[in-house]
Order: sequence, then structure tokens, then C-alpha cells
Amino acid sequence: MKLAVVGATGLVGNVMMQVLEERNFPVKEFIPVASAKSVGKEIKFRGKSYRVVSMSTAIALKPHIALFSAGGNTSLEWAPQFAAVGSTVIDNSSAWRMDKTKKLVVPEINAGVLKKNDKIIANPNCSTIQMVVALAGLHKKYKVKRIVVSTYQSVTGTGIKAVEQLMNERKGMSGEMAYPYPIDLNVIPHIDSFMENGYTKEEMKMVNETKKIMGDEKIKVTATAVRIPVVGGHSESVNIEFANEFKMEDVKKILNATKGVTVVDDVKNLKYPMPIDAKGKDDVLVGRLRRDETQTKTLNMWIVSDNLRKGAATNAVQIAEYLVQKKLV
Repeated sequence: MKLAVVGATGLVGNVMMQVLEERNFPVKEFIPVASAKSVGKEIKFRGKSYRVVSMSTAIALKPHIALFSAGGNTSLEWAPQFAAVGSTVIDNSSAWRMDKTKKLVVPEINAGVLKKNDKIIANPNCSTIQMVVALAGLHKKYKVKRIVVSTYQSVTGTGIKAVEQLMNERKGMSGEMAYPYPIDLNVIPHIDSFMENGYTKEEMKMVNETKKIMGDEKIKVTATAVRIPVVGGHSESVNIEFANEFKMEDVKKILNATKGVTVVDDVKNLKYPMPIDAKGKDDVLVGRLRRDETQTKTLNMWIVSDNLRKGAATNAVQIAEYLVQKKLV
């Protein structure tokens, strides 16, 4: 198994390598790949040092799997070139997600759609992943009609530059700005660029990706995405209207039985999901479960997940594990 990590020097690339180690993914030949300015740098993987190589060098090595986390433009340019030499690309950017010829996969939900000829596979948006993991089992039972979601997203979703901005502000230091405003002691209701309809691209990703992953174009989704001064995970307040009536005890049973979900819902003892608890974990944490008392068949929940792990790196590695298990690479 030759495996490349494209964007190995970035935040998600680092976590990808960590997850590959933790899950003992069967790598015989490891190929770290990054931009020209990082070529030649040394990085460690499983206790060994590796030199970062260029895209063209990595393509010549013909990895079986290439985990991409290097941005949409990079993916659009280079993923087809990896695919052309027989590599299977699992891409963490938004480049291929809504391409009708590409699969958008959360393994717990729809890994079964993957075939051997899928050479570019899209990893969903971090905010979408954690939400659909929590909702997929409930959708099967009660059929989701409408979702209203507000996100509270970690600065790690933007990258190293944003983490540095937050830490500089905490120390009272000036430095490079990842955001147009201060983020410490502030929230910014603006993630990604604004579109003509007044929503941001991040918000519309949640709308469109949810439908594609759940395989149901009739699900209505409206989202507001907000950046908050947190390092560790994304949180979401989610209001779900179902077609069918539900019992709260059944909802909890379904969530407790859902692979990849941990229910943290004991308000009497002040137990509920928080980013500080999700950091470093792969499970999606779900809590604050309660019926919406303003209309029937509607549920409120609070969903938290480490956006660098299940929201990005872990989901990509799980896809790779499925491909190996099913001999699709």
C-alpha cells in the first residue's frame, strides 16, 4: 500500500497522519506531499523521518491512495493527474463535492455507493459531516422534512493563520489577520464568501451536501454559519422537523445505537457536549435533546465534533479503510 498525504504540512494534513498512525492503517510506503515551498522539509510519520516531495514526484510514484487536503484549486488541478495514473484520491476540499460524477461520502451513512472506478472521492464539509452523522438514523425512522441549523465554528476550520490570530489577540500582540475583524472576545457571522442570495458558501454547502449524502433532495435546510474564538471543535444548534411523530425515548435509543455518535445528555448533572470535550475524539457528541414545543414532530439538539478529525481527517481515513476492506484499490 503506497499512500500519499497531499498537504502534509497543513493543519488537516498533520491530523491525517496522526489518525493513520492511531488506526494502524496498512501503509507500506508513505509519501508526504506539499507545495513547492515545503519540498525537502522533513516530517515524522510512525517514528520515521520523511522528506516532503512535489506533486509531480508523488504522481510518478503512483500511490494507491492519495489523501488530499490542500485546497480546492490545488485539487482541481492535481487530483485528476493522480487519478490518471491509477491513484484513488480522497479529497477534503469543496472542489468535487457537488460534481454529479463524484461520490460524496460519510462512511457510516453511504460508503456502499463506492465502486472500484471511483478515482476521485469527495470528503464533505466538516459542519455537514457531524450533522448528518447525528441525523441519518433519525431520518430513516422519521424522515427529515426541514433542518434549521446555526453553527459555532472553531478557528481551526480556517487554518493555522486563524489560530495564530486568536492566540496573538489573547496575548495583546499584533500580527497577520485571517479574519476582517478581531476574533477573540467576538463572534463573526461570516464563514467563506457571500453569495448573491445573502448566504455564505459555507451555509450553502450544508444545504446542498446534506441532500446529496442523505440521498433526499426534498430535505429543506437553512443554515447560519458563525466563527467563534474556540480551538477544538465545531458546535451546532439544530432544529429538525420530521414527517412522522416521534417519542423522545426512541430518539435517544436510535442515537445511542448510531455508529460514531456519543450521547451526552444529562442536564440534571450539567452534562452536555462542548468543544473542549470533543477535541481529539472521533465521535460526534449529541445532547440538549428536547422537543420543540412550538410545533409538532420537531426536535432540538446540540451537536459537537472535532472538525479536524471526524470533520476532515478521520472521515477521509475511514473512506480509505473502506476501500481497502472492500478491495476497491
